[in-house]
Amino acid sequence: MSENRQINFVIPGEPVAKARPRVVRLKSGAAHSYTPKETVSYENLVRICFLDEVGTDFKPMVGQFVLKVDAYFSMPKSRPKKWQQLASAGIIRPTKRPDWDNVGKIVSDALNGIAYRDDSAIVDAWIRKWYSDQPRVEVRIIDITDKLDTWSRE
Repeated sequence: MSENRQINFVIPGEPVAKARPRVVRLKSGAAHSYTPKETVSYENLVRICFLDEVGTDFKPMVGQFVLKVDAYFSMPKSRPKKWQQLASAGIIRPTKRPDWDNVGKIVSDALNGIAYRDDSAIVDAWIRKWYSDQPRVEVRIIDITDKLDTWSRE
C-alpha cells in the first residue's frame, strides 16, 4: 500500500514554457550554449513557490511520483462573452503556445534536487491547459511509492 503523500503549491502569473538552450558562436569559432533568461527566472519562481509551501529545510523525496500540472492562461479580452463563458467552464481550452509538454518540463526540471532527487522519478504526469481570469500554474506532486518497495526509496 502506498503512503500517497502529496505536496500542492501554486505558481502565480502566466504559465511559461521551457525554452530550448540557445547556441551562439564565439569569435574564436567555438560554440557556447546558454539557457534563456526567461526560463531561468521562471524556474527560480517555481523553486521559491515550492519552498514557500514546504519550508526551506525540506529534503528531496526519494521514490516514485506522479506530477500533476494545471496551467491556467489569461482569458483573451477580444473574445465574445459567450466564448469567455465557455472557456471559464472548461469547455474551450487553450490550443495556443506554449505546448503542454514544455509547461510540464519547466516545472519538473525546476524541482530537480529540491522536491525529488531527479525528475526521472516521475513515473506519471498530467499536464493540462485551461483559461482563467487568474493566470497561474497549480502543481501537485504525489508520492505513489508502495511501502513494500524498498528499492525505490534507496
